[in-house]
Amino acid sequence: MSPSSVIRALQCCILLLLSGFGAEASAQARAWLDRDRIALGETVTLNIETTSALSGAPDYTPLRGDFRVTGNTSRRQLELINGRRVDRTLHAVALRPLRQGVLTIPALDVGGERTQPLSLVVAPASTRTPARAGDAVFIESEADDADPYVQQAVGWVVRLYSAVPLISGQIDQPAPEGASLQRVGTDAQYTRQIDGRRYNVVERRYQLIPERSGTLTIPGASFEGRGAVGMFDDFFGGRGDVLQAQAPPRFLQVRPVPAGAAQPWLPLHDLQLRYQSTPQDLRVGAAATLTIEATADGATAAQMPELQLPPIDGVQVFAEPVQADESFVDGRPRVKLTRRFSLVPGHAGEVELGGMRLPWWDVRAGNARTATLPPLSWDVAAADGAGAPAPTRAVEPAPLAGDRSITSPTADGGVHRAWAAAALVFAALWLVTLLWALQRRRHGGAASAASGGRSADARHAPLPGSAALKRALDTGDFGEVADILCAMAQPPARDVDALIARFDDPAQREALASMQRARWGDGDGVAARAQLRAAFARGPRWREVSAPEPSPLPPLYPGT
Repeated sequence: MSPSSVIRALQCCILLLLSGFGAEASAQARAWLDRDRIALGETVTLNIETTSALSGAPDYTPLRGDFRVTGNTSRRQLELINGRRVDRTLHAVALRPLRQGVLTIPALDVGGERTQPLSLVVAPASTRTPARAGDAVFIESEADDADPYVQQAVGWVVRLYSAVPLISGQIDQPAPEGASLQRVGTDAQYTRQIDGRRYNVVERRYQLIPERSGTLTIPGASFEGRGAVGMFDDFFGGRGDVLQAQAPPRFLQVRPVPAGAAQPWLPLHDLQLRYQSTPQDLRVGAAATLTIEATADGATAAQMPELQLPPIDGVQVFAEPVQADESFVDGRPRVKLTRRFSLVPGHAGEVELGGMRLPWWDVRAGNARTATLPPLSWDVAAADGAGAPAPTRAVEPAPLAGDRSITSPTADGGVHRAWAAAALVFAALWLVTLLWALQRRRHGGAASAASGGRSADARHAPLPGSAALKRALDTGDFGEVADILCAMAQPPARDVDALIARFDDPAQREALASMQRARWGDGDGVAARAQLRAAFARGPRWREVSAPEPSPLPPLYPGT
């Protein structure tokens, strides 16, 4: 067998090893619901996303006992994240519960991967009949709180009911005077039986924040569109029936900030603080990680104060940017903030961390409350030259409605298999390098040609799009946002400083500057993320780069 044949055979083996091992290490499957609470008779959409290129359709058999499964769809998308191609597949299915109560959606198998279990609250069938029920199409809106406080985040929901298939249309909700209105998340779509008639429902969610006390008038939402083409419309070239719907205006009684309320003013339905992980012990000069989690019912990340630890005598504290997970639960916004702190003791002895305190206002009870964390203490050991970080004790999280997490279990057997696979790969790479050197000595030009081919492939690699940018702005870290924006620039920007000069929009340049300050510990991470989302809501706006003027001199090497 010639050296070139051996090289090709080994390359194939290495690619198979790397692809299989890489898929096992990086492939993830996660599942989430578009709503966490529904009424009996309605449907909920189960979404399953995987990054494994080898996975097929999920096995929905475990759902048959509690749900009727319909409307199975799937979609694939190829993205470029941090210079790596990621193949995402999204599966969606409509579930209609067969009974009420708290139902568990078990872990499902997706091409050998397992999703995490989910909980769904199924309330009794609604006895309230909408005022316009019976019409072919009608629209209604409601708030989760009819008498909120000033600056309280109110969940505002607009629902479009249609008994006929829609081929086009637009929902319009005008903003009221004296309040801010911002759309939250994506539309939820489901079906509902009303008086024996089946309606397709489009549910659109907003966050409403009153800016002053008194009566707040919210204009009624409206809809205008077209229904599916009928038989005679199709024969005569029609475009379907014109459908219109108008909701009546609604009125909220906004209460002022109570006298003597704590500042900053934080009106919420609930606030919980907990230690997600705490170090078991501390050692001088070694970093240990402490993670705090705050869950606020009735607020977004932009409304929450920054999570900060009280000072610790003799210990340096380095805070990472806040990670925010926002959702819409029970008709109002909910946010889970997570922040990690690195603790580096400067001397041995006993140190104590005072409990964190976060005052807030209970909008349901009308009372001031304070969320607290218990104090912690450690006996700091002297430095022994081992620079390893102190172990941390993970605190088992309590289940929360709307909590979406990605699980990635690691077992000892998997680690041993990984080291064995890595040893085989490195041995094969050493042999390939030796044979390649021998082959290069005989055919020096072949390597250059192959390198040119790889460069051409890299130039034609797909660029990340707006979907990748939106996902990074919602759930990624600031480093991922910077990498995607640098890759979207043409030509790609080398760093964030060079990237800022590429934007034509001053708001986008300022948002990136705020992000950089937050990345390096000198800014508000939550405010920076909100500023990024607002600035890049419609995508980047690049400066126009004029083409270079052609040189008046003749080419130095004609014919090349």
